[in-house]
Parts: sequence; C-alpha cells; structure tokens
Amino acid sequence: MGNTASSVVLVDAYPSSHALAKAFMEHGCEVVRVQSTMDVPKCYQGAFDTSEFSDNIVHQGALGDTAEAVAKHEPVAVIAAGEYGVELADRLSEALALPTNGTRLSPARRNKFIQIDTIKAAGVRGARQKLIEDEDSLIAWHREIGGRVVVKPLRSAANDGVTVCDTPQESAAAFRRILGATTVFSEVNSSAVVQEYLVGGEYVVDTVSRDGHHRATDVWKYSKMSVPGVRDRITAGHLIAPDSPVRQTLVDYAFTVLDALGIRHGPAHLEVILTDEGPCLVEVGARIAGANTPYYAELAAGESQNTWTVEAYLHPERFLATYARPYRLDRHVTVCWPTAPQAGRLRAYPLLDTVRELESFNNVEVFVPPGGQVAKTVDDSTKTIAVGLAHPVAETVERDYNTLCYLDGPAFYDVDPAA
Repeated sequence: MGNTASSVVLVDAYPSSHALAKAFMEHGCEVVRVQSTMDVPKCYQGAFDTSEFSDNIVHQGALGDTAEAVAKHEPVAVIAAGEYGVELADRLSEALALPTNGTRLSPARRNKFIQIDTIKAAGVRGARQKLIEDEDSLIAWHREIGGRVVVKPLRSAANDGVTVCDTPQESAAAFRRILGATTVFSEVNSSAVVQEYLVGGEYVVDTVSRDGHHRATDVWKYSKMSVPGVRDRITAGHLIAPDSPVRQTLVDYAFTVLDALGIRHGPAHLEVILTDEGPCLVEVGARIAGANTPYYAELAAGESQNTWTVEAYLHPERFLATYARPYRLDRHVTVCWPTAPQAGRLRAYPLLDTVRELESFNNVEVFVPPGGQVAKTVDDSTKTIAVGLAHPVAETVERDYNTLCYLDGPAFYDVDPAA
C-alpha cells in the first residue's frame, strides 16, 4: 500500500490490550487489528470500538487469505495482543517473514501440559504433572504423589477452572467439572492437566524480547488469602524493587523459560512459584500482561511492556542497545483486589472515600458500579474493584495496603442479597 507510517498488526486486540494499541498509535504507527476467531470468545464479549484501527480483519480460517489481507498493510510486526491470538500471530509472522517466534513451539506456548514438558526437556525446572483423560488415572496419580495437587484446563486463562485439591476425590470432581465445560475462550475442554501443588510465594515476571534478548520490565509478588470457601485467592500484587534479593533469581529463571519455549520476540507474562528449591513455572503467556499491569509498571518506573514492545518492533537497534540497562524504581506500587463476601445488587461502596484518603492512594478501577450485580468472590475470576497505591516510600504503601485489608469485608459493600 506504500504507507508513509509504520504499520503493526495486533492479533486479538480487545479492551484489555487497548493501551498497547494506543502506545503504537502515539508513535505515529498505523495499527491493524486481526481477530483470530469469527465469533468473539466469551471472555472478550461486550462493547468495544474498532474505529481507531487502520483495518479490522476477521480471520475466517484460511491462513493464506488472512496473510494476504495483512500483507497489504506492509507491517513491520505481527504481535499477539491476547492469549488466544498467540498461535495465529506465530503463523502470520512466520508466513510474512517478519520477526517471529515461529510455529514449531506454538503448542508449548498455549497448551499448559506441553508447556511444562517442553521446559523440562530443555533442562529447566518444572512441576510434576500428568495429562488426564479419565478419572481412574487421575485418582491413581494423585494417590501416588500424595498431598495437594492442582487440576486445570489445558488451554484457558484467568484462573478459569483451576482447582486446588487435597484428595483424589476432590481431583476427580474438579476433572468432571472441567471436562465438557466451555473455557473463557469458548473452547470445549476434552482433557485436563494435573500438577503438583507448589509451595511458596507466587510472582509474576513480565518481559519483552527482541532477537532472543530479554528485558524484564516488571516483577510482582502476589499476596493471597484463604478463608472457608476461598483458597489461595490473590488479593494484591506488589511491585518488586530492583534491590530485592529475589528479583534477579526470578528474572534469570524466567529468561531460561523464554529460551526453552522459543519466545525470541515480543512480550511475555510468566507466573512463577519461588519454592525452597528455587523458582518453578506455573505458566506463561506469550503476550502482554492483563489487569492494567503496564499502567502500574509505568507509574512506578516509567517503563512497561507497552513501552518496551514499541521499542522492540519500531526501534530494534535502540532496544538492543538499552535492554540490559539497570531497572530503577521511582515509586513503590501495590494493586489491590478486594474480596466481596456475598452476592447481590450493589447499592454502594461505603468506605471508598476512606480509601481515597490513604496517603498512597493513586486510583480506583470500578468493575461493578452501584446498581450492578456483585458475585461472591471465591477465586481470581471475579473482581469488583481494583485499588492502586503508589508512593516513594515502601512502608507507606505497605501500611495503606494493610489498612485496605482491614477495611475490606462485609462493611465495604452495601449489598442487597435478595436482589
């Protein structure tokens, strides 16, 4: 087409990755949206505006047709903007001879069982696991390893169907719930994976790569809670400072995972448990992080996956010259996700003004506004609000996070349970 501006293609750009699209647009780049499925997966359903994109191409199933439509825009990159778009982004970037992670290891970047097997085959530590297709083999495996295990779908995300099980009977029940259920990506589960339960703190390492050179853009530690009916629910993410003794350990491990999975280009989001024996992968997504993470990363350090992804694809020589520079933190940041104790119609958040008065208060994202229906929080799939805390002094953020934990509870929500 002879575009005067650079063009990039984002596969499965939905509202959750809108900031990445805007980052490219703000650099004078035309952004083409490719939708990997004819029907929008249920996790992305809802109103979203595609008018800002230079083109909106819906993949009909024929790679050649989609590649031809994409090629007309002469893109410099094809990037997965969502988990479900990883495989199509690999196929398109490979077909168009653009910077690509290739298709050989695409299954390992999406299938949770293949993923762990692949890193272990490369000599990287991974959890004990088993692919399950029937209850008997699952029960036998759980009895053999003993203790607690995790049962989850092979190709989902956002904690969908993930169940922590203490007994073989619980594992079998979790498998029955998964089998035949529809994932958040509107796929039907035909099997599942069971993995050992990893004991330790859970961390997130977000990265951006170019030509196999990796930048850790932000590292987070999760806080969790368990009460009757709720197990290991994530209540907050705390950005890890560069001088934290665990940061380099996690980053070094994350880079070995990226290499094992062939992630040489673009963003990735890794979830890692730091056990007594060292880091061990939970799972990785070869795409940008969700939960508005890049906003909070930039708030803290002036850099994020968005800024580094733009750099990697539009200015690769500059990326390669600067990716190893030291990470600096201007503000300590915590993102909190309060826990709704009961379901019903929300009248108000009575204590939200008190939260806004916290010294480190930065912002609040309201997912369920007054008048909406609140779901009882039992896992990480349902959120009512998110509160962002930021301050140059770490102890101030820690104090305000503890204050929010104290405020959170039945009095935090004015709910009509009968509605």
